[in-house]
Amino acid sequence: MNATVRQGTWAPGFDAVRDAFDAFLDADPEFSAQLCAYVDGICVVDLAGGPHLGLDDVTGVFSVTKGVAALALATIIDDGLLELDATVASYWPEFAARGKGSISVRQLLSHRAGLPAPEGGVTQEDVLHSERGAARLAAAAPLWHPGAMFGYHGLTIGILMEELARRTTGRDLRSIYESDVRQVHGIDFYLGLPTAYEGRYRPVLPPRGADPAPADGPALLTDTLADAAFGRLLGSVDEGLSAFGPNTREIREAGPAASGGTGSARGLARLYAAALGQFGTTFVSQETLEQMARLHVSGHDVVVDDEMSFGVVFMKPQPRMPFGSYRAFGHDGAGGALAFADPLHRLAFAYIPAPMTTPGGADPRAVELSRILRHCL
Repeated sequence: MNATVRQGTWAPGFDAVRDAFDAFLDADPEFSAQLCAYVDGICVVDLAGGPHLGLDDVTGVFSVTKGVAALALATIIDDGLLELDATVASYWPEFAARGKGSISVRQLLSHRAGLPAPEGGVTQEDVLHSERGAARLAAAAPLWHPGAMFGYHGLTIGILMEELARRTTGRDLRSIYESDVRQVHGIDFYLGLPTAYEGRYRPVLPPRGADPAPADGPALLTDTLADAAFGRLLGSVDEGLSAFGPNTREIREAGPAASGGTGSARGLARLYAAALGQFGTTFVSQETLEQMARLHVSGHDVVVDDEMSFGVVFMKPQPRMPFGSYRAFGHDGAGGALAFADPLHRLAFAYIPAPMTTPGGADPRAVELSRILRHCL
């Protein structure tokens, strides 16, 4: 492998991971990725390669941000300020409107509340100023009977987490993450990228061959739950990268909890290692993490119309995406990135590819690298 293509380090015993990473780079000269993993607090793999991403670059990872935001929210649960089995309305009285008074925090954060979108869909303004989005969701009727089924709240779960943080602490989720998590452990991942780091930012590249916007022609039907939840994002790469995505400075600066985080694989892996207490101290108890990481729903997701599995916010491994053991928890992102912790293997893992991969969700190469890494253990 040409050293200008792949850079970084790996610990003895992890040559197979390096070899697989090199093989992916060799197979596609336009493919780039960052890969980082910790075991027992030791960085065992720290690699980057390809023309688009270096070891010190930061970029957007879309819904991987949800796992980061969930770890910040966990600190509020840990402090006893937010109870998973309390009703949402006990913290946020307006939320009880239109039959939502009995919805619990646990139901809300495991995608069972029926609120993947307010009437008329989610707007950029809702995401950038989540108080507005939260007010619209509080006034909305659920799109299914709460608790009867589950469906991915792809954009709204970030708004809902941010409002719960405000209602229970008087602080915004971004500042909780920054002061109580990121700064304490030196994590190179941001809910709101500082202006000083803009020079490190590498734009998210659209999937190769993707049309930036829908082609002219007969109008497509837009009447499914997925359309309600994601709107124009389903038909326009530009919309995902600009209106709601991290290639827009406003989004990077705000760092919305559903999809606006930016950082590196190094930062994400270090975050999950810190969550597991691998650096001597942690920002959240293992009891709270275990409760949130426990499997809550699994099966057919009525929004994405596919098999999915979730804990409280966190994505769980499942046969379609076996990224870790049954105890693993984390989140993938629309561009192909994946970050998670696996307490069974004492592993924290992060992977970011470029360009974006299709279809959305974790790049299969990430799942394969995780499998090889776990085998090395």
